[in-house]
Amino acid sequence: MKKSILLVVCMSFLMALVCAKTMQPAGERTLIKMETKGRLVSDSRNVPGYTFTKEPTSMMTSFYDYMIGSYNGTPLRLIPNDSYPGYFLTFHGKRTPTGTRRAFYAHLTTSGDLIQINEITPFANEEGFPTLAVDPETGKALYAWHCNADDDEEYEVQFTSDAFIEGISGLFNPLEIIVDNPITIDPPVGDPTADNEFLWPTAKIGPSPVAGMRRVYVAMGNMVSHTFGPSENAYIVFADFNGDMIESSIPLVWNHTTIPELDQWNHDSTWRRPSLTLTADDLGNLYYTGYHFAYEADGSTPIQEPDVDIFKCDNYGEGTWTRIMGSSHLQSWNPAGTPGGTGYFVGDGDVPYPDNELVWSVVNSGHRNGIIDDAGRLIFPGLWAQSTTGGGFWADFHSVKSLIYNPITNDFTVKEIYPIKDFIDTHNEAWTPWDLEAPWGEPEYFPGNDGNQYLNPEIIYPFPHWDESLHSDAMIFHYNNIRITEANGMGQLVAVWQDSRRAMEANVNSDPDYAEFSLVPEIYISYSQDSGNSWSDPIVLNSVEVPEFENIRPMWVYPADKMIFMGVDDHGQKIGKIGFVFLNDFTWGSNAQNPPAHPTNDGGEVMFMELVIGKSTGIIDDSATPAASRMLNPNYPNPFNPKTTISFDMPKAANARLDIYNAKGQRVKTLFDGNAAYGRTSLIWNGTDSSGNAVSSGIYFYRLSTENHNETRKMILMK
Repeated sequence: MKKSILLVVCMSFLMALVCAKTMQPAGERTLIKMETKGRLVSDSRNVPGYTFTKEPTSMMTSFYDYMIGSYNGTPLRLIPNDSYPGYFLTFHGKRTPTGTRRAFYAHLTTSGDLIQINEITPFANEEGFPTLAVDPETGKALYAWHCNADDDEEYEVQFTSDAFIEGISGLFNPLEIIVDNPITIDPPVGDPTADNEFLWPTAKIGPSPVAGMRRVYVAMGNMVSHTFGPSENAYIVFADFNGDMIESSIPLVWNHTTIPELDQWNHDSTWRRPSLTLTADDLGNLYYTGYHFAYEADGSTPIQEPDVDIFKCDNYGEGTWTRIMGSSHLQSWNPAGTPGGTGYFVGDGDVPYPDNELVWSVVNSGHRNGIIDDAGRLIFPGLWAQSTTGGGFWADFHSVKSLIYNPITNDFTVKEIYPIKDFIDTHNEAWTPWDLEAPWGEPEYFPGNDGNQYLNPEIIYPFPHWDESLHSDAMIFHYNNIRITEANGMGQLVAVWQDSRRAMEANVNSDPDYAEFSLVPEIYISYSQDSGNSWSDPIVLNSVEVPEFENIRPMWVYPADKMIFMGVDDHGQKIGKIGFVFLNDFTWGSNAQNPPAHPTNDGGEVMFMELVIGKSTGIIDDSATPAASRMLNPNYPNPFNPKTTISFDMPKAANARLDIYNAKGQRVKTLFDGNAAYGRTSLIWNGTDSSGNAVSSGIYFYRLSTENHNETRKMILMK
């Protein structure tokens, strides 16, 4: 089993990328490639129930097939207007294969029916990466995007607002140029530079220090760098407004701010590349949050320093910026590749890394947003990978987590979204894919065809494509895309990303069990009822298992900015409604990126769908509680014949009961009823009822009941 081939992610700054004004790929870490044959993550344990309130529906055909809804925002937003509720949407697209990329808007009803969709401007400029903010008091939409609107080479950032009178959308005010590139930046140390080009806007609305006003902020990153490689310092413009000003077409008065430390990074001899996004709270605090990587002036020697950054301005964008630093690192370790062998993760000369040089750290997370939760904490989601402290990571070993910053206690916390570590595992700091069962700290192996035992990790691949070689080995850089919804006042959040592990099994490992997934990207949706302190296992949507997705190949998935609280079910679980927008990609992979994933620009469909999540539907939903602790384990084998093992883990000794039910909800047999000891209890069901009679083939449920916990799972008896 080949363990390591070093490959530096593409460092060439392709002219086609520059012309397209997309972010430049430059290796944030060294990608350590492996030929890994692992197992897929076991069946989900607590997936919430869901129903489609709007099945995936096409709004228009577009011939621009990359990151349709911006890098760091949520382009689909609820309209907070009691009289005219619904959704506003913005995206970039092309109406024809050879047409100009334009910024679009759409207006939908509360039921997801399209009212109108069109270009924002009447001018055929090359426009891109639009952003959208919606006034929380009037429901009026504010848009910004970058484009070339004058005679120089640099793009500008344009802005407009929608008067949205009597529920009529598309009443756009005159265009304003809010950033007229190039911009002069004067770093704290060194000479000013006059060639800076700020692009890729992200808009947020917060309170204003002016009575009766709100303040809109638009943050952009720098296309131009004065250090070893890309280092996108920020340029943030802001203006005060109210609904009357927008209805009366009164131009806004724009001011700007920059973050001096980021300006210095852009000009230093050492190389720091930030991956940050804008967030504003209800108290006038402005945050620019995320992470960065750092190298010496040679661009290849890592600098060991905290990688998480919170830049904060506590006076509506007008005060001093301060930096709060933290670390994304969680300790990992190096398991033996074979029992009694040497470490699986190796470096130069096939020398195994020592445990103290291996961590889980945030990487490959440049395309995501950040939020303020109902408790005032900052949360940003991302991808964590098995990494070295010296700057490498393994692409086959990713997981989805979030970093939470509490501004009151000044604490940083990493929360797992998926997969989640077993709660009785006190050995590992994070989910560890080769150590999923007690005894903890001992790797798990599978028997090879040659009679030897090999490491048997669980593996996910949280990217919307399986092929790392796309776009000159820059697929991971271009395609990572994870979003989280904003606080809705009820603690409800969803985190959304995509996964292509089953497609990888089909295309790379030629596994016949996954042949039907060879052209299938999947949508993953995890649900939290408690502001991200705990998460459900994900709802998985794909064209193989979900009839509503037949013949749909989803890419660039974005949730609406907030869930709509719909009440609670009969088990006390919160129910919420959430809309989504994505591209149904006719040919999988981006033609817009250079070199293209495929030669023909056949485009795709910009689509909308809506789900209700969390509604209980009978016995299955006892295990669909997103915040439930995990005590009941998957049975093995499943499907089974004639017997299967069922186990559960007790956090302390207590009374417990384990029952078997048929698909009608009728109890078939009680396997355990008494005092269960601390730790794991394992039981065998031989497919018989309480009278000892063999039951028929079919779906059965097993339910664990304790004083404070109920949990149910599904199994299949197949004769």
